[in-house]
Amino acid sequence: MSLDERKDSLKAKHEALEHKIENEENRPHPDDVQVHELKKKKLQIKDELANLGST
Repeated sequence: MSLDERKDSLKAKHEALEHKIENEENRPHPDDVQVHELKKKKLQIKDELANLGST
C-alpha cells in the first residue's frame, strides 16, 4: 500500500468514526463509554495521519 493509499484509508476511517460518534450522541440516551472509545480511536487515527504527514 502506498503512502497516499494509507492516508486515504485512514481519512475514510476517521470520517466513519465521526459519523458513528454523531449518531451515538444524537440518540436519546447516548452510551458515554462507547462515545469515549470512538473518540479515542478517532484521535489515534488523527495522530497517525499527522505522523504520516511529517514523513
